[in-house]
This record gives sequence, C-alpha cells and structure tokens, in this order.
Amino acid sequence: MKEIMKGIVKEKPEIGAVYRNDLPVPKVKDNEILVEVKATAICGTDMHIYNWEKYAQDRLKLPMVFGHEFAGDIVKVGSMVKNFKVGDRVAGETHIPCNTCYQCQTGNKHICENMKIIGVHTPGSFAEYISIPEDCAWKLDDILSYETGSILEPMGVAVHGVLSGEIGGKTVAIYGCGPIGLMAVGAAAACGASQVFAIDVFEEKLEAAKKMGANIVLKSGQDDVVKTVLDTTCGRGVDVVLDYSGNSKAIQEGFKILQKGGRFTMVGLPNDPVALDLSESIIYKEAHVNGSTGRLMYKTWWQCSELLKSGKLDIKPVIGGVYPLEDFEKAFEALKNGAPGKMILIP
Repeated sequence: MKEIMKGIVKEKPEIGAVYRNDLPVPKVKDNEILVEVKATAICGTDMHIYNWEKYAQDRLKLPMVFGHEFAGDIVKVGSMVKNFKVGDRVAGETHIPCNTCYQCQTGNKHICENMKIIGVHTPGSFAEYISIPEDCAWKLDDILSYETGSILEPMGVAVHGVLSGEIGGKTVAIYGCGPIGLMAVGAAAACGASQVFAIDVFEEKLEAAKKMGANIVLKSGQDDVVKTVLDTTCGRGVDVVLDYSGNSKAIQEGFKILQKGGRFTMVGLPNDPVALDLSESIIYKEAHVNGSTGRLMYKTWWQCSELLKSGKLDIKPVIGGVYPLEDFEKAFEALKNGAPGKMILIP
C-alpha cells in the first residue's frame, strides 16, 4: 500500500490551487473505507473553492484537498465496515450524516442537522485516494464506467428534483442547462414527461439539451419564453417548472409559465434574495412549491442506477471533457469560459 499520493490542494486563501505529489495517503477509521479514485468530476462548489469565493471562505480550513464527485475501487476497509469489501467499485455520496439527529432518524439523512460535506469539511477526492464513511459509499454497477460513476452524485441532484413530484405525462420547463440541468432534462424525458422545454442563455448548452431529450429549447434574452410556452400549451402554461439556475429572473419568469395548480421545484441556489409576487405567482395559482437538495439516501441512488441500466437515459453527452489530474487548471479554465458539461479529472 502506498504511503504518499498525488492530489490538488487548496493551500492559500486566493484564486487557484496547487498540484502536489507528496501528500500522505489518508488513514482509515473503523467506520471508513479507503477508495482509490479512478475518476473525479468538478462541481460548481469546487469552482467556488478554486476562486475562493464567500462560500469557501465561510467553510474551508486550509490547506486541504477538495473535490467530492468521484468513483473508484475500495482498497481498505475499517474494522466496523459491514456492507463493503476490498475490490468493490463505488461512487461517492457527498453528504456525511451524523445518524443521531431527528432528520437522520426519520429517514432524511440528506438534510441532517449536523451535515458535513466531503471536500468542504473533510478532505476531498481530487487525489489518488480518499477515505470516506461507509454511509457515503454506493456500489457501482459493473456496466457503469468510472467516469459515469463520478457524476452519479450530481445526477442524483437532478433526479431528486425531477422526481420530487409527478412527472409522467406532464409538460415540464427546465431552467438552467448546466450539467445538473442537462441530466434533469434527460431524467424528465426518460420518466415520461410529455414535453420538455429547456431554457438557458448559452447556445452550446441548449444544443446539449436537445441531445438529452428536450423537445423545445429557448434562449433567455433572445426568445420570448413566456409567449412560446403559453402558445404551445394552449395558454395554460406547463405542469411543472424545475429551476436549476438559481437566477432570480428565471425564477420570476418560471412562475409566469406555471399553470394553475402546477409544481415549481427549486434546486438552483440564488446568490441573493428573490422577490416574488406571492399573490399572483403562488396563492391565486394554488401552486405547489418545494425545495430540493442533494439526494435521498439512498432512494435517489437506486433511481439513478435503474434509469441508467434501463437504457432510457444516457448521461455521456453531459461529459464535457476528461483531463489528467495534473492538468486541472485547464479543466477549471474551460468551465470558467462557459464550456458545457462536466469536466472529469483522472488521477
């Protein structure tokens, strides 16, 4: 077993990170497993950390390896681990539940009151090895590649939002065609949505949305989204609006195209408070509004695996690029420049 590994470290409170080849391989506690990382993807959270934005400033203790979307092989297990063994292929669940709070004990581990996050509160996956609690491992089906496994976690965010209410036979509008929004488009189509509208500001992302199953794509700021959606739905609006953008204007517009009695699910995180006309947007419409975060542990993981195994959902078009771990700066630069899809790093 190696004692030294390579990894990407956030060393200083400034933009950027450092590639190191002298990091100690993590130790394994009794309830933990050691995973040899085969693929790890870059998340929006990692962009906040890389750019040293307020989110990161409020949470990270430097220096530390970051990253939290990954897949790999188990190479060591702690003495109390029961459900995994050396050689198992696994993907990583980001949320570390305490297992003792009210939410954990009532089936809501994903919103644990004492939640910790891999790659934010504990060392992350941008390295050759990562040690994680048994709770945070999901057995990867043999038919799924490590690259696909590394984006199962964000796929779970997409699927949890889509399936947080009825979707089969429904007309659906999805705002935000980043990687999670694109997977939401694919999930909505695979789960029987009758029509999927995808809305974004970037042409490249809208083209990707078509590949994922969107029936109609609309460019914000150019196309008349409200008119198009209302004309297409006989003036009623869509049954379901899913927001993965967190953009205040998108959210406000989304309520304009939501039909009476419809569902509005909020997944994207706004940077600032959002003003809404509650009377017109929610009360008079009897709109059903819900928030959706992370993945249900472990219902959403089952749903993701079954969707992929069914062949009805292919998330390969969501992969925007694959880079060696040492070329991480190129991957972050591509995302900064608006490249569509997930960037994956290979240790």
